[in-house]
This record gives sequence, structure tokens and C-alpha cells, in this order.
Amino acid sequence: MDQQVLQLWPELEWIENEELREKTAKTWEIALDRSVLTPDDLNTIPFTLLAGPDLKVTFMDHKRAVVHIARESGFKFNEFFKNDLPVNMDVLIAGAILADVGKLLEYVFDENGKSIQGAYGKYLRHPFSGVSLAEECGVPQEVCHIIATHAGEGNMVKRSTEAYIVHHADFMTFLPFKERLRV
Repeated sequence: MDQQVLQLWPELEWIENEELREKTAKTWEIALDRSVLTPDDLNTIPFTLLAGPDLKVTFMDHKRAVVHIARESGFKFNEFFKNDLPVNMDVLIAGAILADVGKLLEYVFDENGKSIQGAYGKYLRHPFSGVSLAEECGVPQEVCHIIATHAGEGNMVKRSTEAYIVHHADFMTFLPFKERLRV
């Protein structure tokens, strides 16, 4: 497993299935190879392109928060709902880690070094490019479904339980900032 990816994502170790863990890491490795962004950039750029200069929450702060919240939610689903609404924790964690991997292809830097949406991102939003990257690495369809449905595009299809969890973890850690940025 690539050391840069493992440093970005220590949560990969939470994925018990070794093959899924490797495919998830490989997806990030390929995305980093094709991106103008480096791991250092991911730890410094704002997590949303809507951000003004006051937002200090980085891309990785947001992404890792989503993974942690999704994991804890999955544990609670399994604790309280047991076999009535079981959550596959490996699928959930891999999906949460990969949900925004496609953003690495969306972002470019402007002449001032600010991260902005590039031409690729204007035509293909990150759920689409993320699924493409994941499928290239052999990530299973249950995880690709989470990538595809974590954002607004997912409102058009029936989400799995794991996809609902990641969707809500993502939006609960984005919408309060979005509202704050409107003020």
C-alpha cells in the first residue's frame, strides 16, 4: 500500500477485508497520480470551493470527519437495528473514504495558487469521476453505489443503507458551513 495514501488515510486499517482495503487505497493512489493536488495540498486547501478566506477546515479534515461519523453511525445501526437493518462496515468505510476521491480530478490551481474547479470538473462532477476511478481498481458495486449516490445525484435513485449513512454524514458536515458562508 502506498505510504502517502496510508498517511492520508489511517482509517484504511478499519477495512477488515484486505482485498477491499487494497482496492480502496489503489483508487486514491491513482487519483493522486492524475491530480495536480498533492497529499500536502489536501491537508491545506479548504474542503469546499465555496469557501472564503475565513474557512480553515481542510479537505482532509472534512473527509476524515465524514468517515469517522459514518463509522460510528454504522456501529449504532448494527447495535440498535441488528438484522433488521444491518450495515456492512467494510462497504460503509470504503465508501466513505472514496466518496470524494473524484474531486482530485476536479480541482486545479489558478494563477494565485487558489484551488478552483477546472474544466474537467465543470463537465463531470466528482461522483461520476470517483466511480470511474473506483471501477478501474475493481472496487465492488456496493461501494461504487455509495460514491455515486453520496451527493445530490443520489436523490434520483434508491440508496442502500450504507449510502444513506455516508450521504448524511457528508451533508451534516457541509451544510452548516454552507449556511455560515451565506451570511
